[in-house]
Amino acid sequence: MAGVMRVSRASWSADGERLRAVRAEVFVGEQGVDPGVELDGLDPGCFHAIALDDAGAAIGAARMGRDGRIGRMAVLAGWRGRGVGRGLMGCLLDIAEGEGIARTYLHSQGHAAGFYEQFGFRAEGGEFSEAGIPHVAMVREAASP
Repeated sequence: MAGVMRVSRASWSADGERLRAVRAEVFVGEQGVDPGVELDGLDPGCFHAIALDDAGAAIGAARMGRDGRIGRMAVLAGWRGRGVGRGLMGCLLDIAEGEGIARTYLHSQGHAAGFYEQFGFRAEGGEFSEAGIPHVAMVREAASP
């Protein structure tokens, strides 16, 4: 497995197939999420980030709606724990700042809440089920200039 990765802003029209492939492997293949739930039709209107290995293969994907909702954060199993998720989140938060989105929010899988807390997200409310998986709502307010 290659050891270098890069993260950049992506577009659904240009990168959708690669983004979709990563998400399908993680959400549908590993976690058993229904493909109809995973592909919700919202992607064309969202901002996207993609992580690529040094050979140009997609290894991570994430998206953010124009309302600041972050979701579909997925990293291939062999790349977890190697900074890919941090890179994707950093890219989305940079996009939010550039687009003037001061409040970002997400539904974190229960086990991943600590990851998002590193970026200033705070849990809001209790745990709930989404696609049959325990989640918690989290919110982040950007620092005032």
